[in-house]
Amino acid sequence: MGEERAATGPVAVYCGSSEGTDPSFAAAARELGTALAEAGRTVVYGGGDVGLMGLVADAAMDAGGTVIGVIPEHLVRHELAHHRLTSLEVTASMHERKARMAELATGFVALPGGFGTFEEVLEILTWTQLGLNAHPVVLLDVADFYGGLFDFFDHAVSAGLLKERHRGAALRASTVAEAVALLGRSPGEVAPKWVDLV
Repeated sequence: MGEERAATGPVAVYCGSSEGTDPSFAAAARELGTALAEAGRTVVYGGGDVGLMGLVADAAMDAGGTVIGVIPEHLVRHELAHHRLTSLEVTASMHERKARMAELATGFVALPGGFGTFEEVLEILTWTQLGLNAHPVVLLDVADFYGGLFDFFDHAVSAGLLKERHRGAALRASTVAEAVALLGRSPGEVAPKWVDLV
């Protein structure tokens, strides 16, 4: 496992633009926003005022935290932007949004979400695998939401398509307190994916 370090710097939060059907998702979103603010961690997220996204941002702001929203221009036009944030950055595209969030963050955490959340967290795990990200990536497994995904990761390892050392980059937390603690860990040196080919 990675070594302990001081938990500082902004945290990118990936999560749904809906609240979902399980009340524990919304509760975890509020708790995470509050916990990050109380830990002095700036929240970087997708800039929306809806769903779990809005709950995280509101909770962090209500707890006196700093929240940076990063939202693509086309979503601002659909009136989905949150206007009560510390700052709101508008990008030209979704690709620029993801790159900017990664640039700002020193840790990543995923709450439950849909395709967008899956894509964002899998991309940053890919960057970790390729040596492009050295910050912890935590999946907050509320109500076993990510259980099937972790089973699939294990299946990919068994199938010989994912190395166990890269599989370990996906950190799993069952509580907000555990997630915040894991954000203070270093994932350690991850051998680049292509090292096995030379």
